[in-house]
Amino acid sequence: MDPSTLPNLESVRNRAQQALLRSGRSPDSLRLVGVSKKQSVDKILQALSEGLLEFGENYVQEWQRKYLEIQKKAPDGSKKIHWHFLGHLQTNKVRDLVGKVEYLHTLDRLKLAQKVSQQAAALEHRQKVLIEVNLGEESSKSGYDLDGLRRDLPALASLPNLSWEGLMAIPPPSPNPEAARPYFRKLKSLLDECNQTGVFKKPLTELSMGMSQDFEVAIEEGATMIRVGTALFGPRQ
Repeated sequence: MDPSTLPNLESVRNRAQQALLRSGRSPDSLRLVGVSKKQSVDKILQALSEGLLEFGENYVQEWQRKYLEIQKKAPDGSKKIHWHFLGHLQTNKVRDLVGKVEYLHTLDRLKLAQKVSQQAAALEHRQKVLIEVNLGEESSKSGYDLDGLRRDLPALASLPNLSWEGLMAIPPPSPNPEAARPYFRKLKSLLDECNQTGVFKKPLTELSMGMSQDFEVAIEEGATMIRVGTALFGPRQ
């Protein structure tokens, strides 16, 4: 395969490491999730060959197609991949993902969490999940508003077969990465608030925040997962 397929992977890694150094954080305190939606399987396999193991998809059917193709093309490699589902999740698609992807980043309502819990229980599986928060209260985006999240926290925490890992958010779009900083700080503060309630069996530790345009700022504000697509893979197909 042409090694120029992913010319930006090393650059993204270096930028992330520099942001970690500026923040006094260890190199192993961050996951780089390659957002591979609308990207080819060949690009995923190239990234995998260069040591990237975490990949995120937004659409269930697209993920299923790629999952099967990767199993055929690289059966050994497919076993190494940690899949993250990053898109809006409908309850009728829960069965397709639970137990097959490592992380669900977008639990944004109690009904959805209940459905995921039921499916995980049926599989005798403990599903890793994150709560999506709509920090900018944008009508075009999914995610809990703050009042709704505070209201539902006890019910969410009580659901069986879910491993609550942390919070996820997408700030309002801006050409200036610094514009996202207050939202990243707000998400970190909200994570601390959730832990202070004591409703979760173990502390929430994951902050899924930061994308191609602002991931360095997100790292400086405590991101443990950054979701990088076009800066890593180039324009979507």
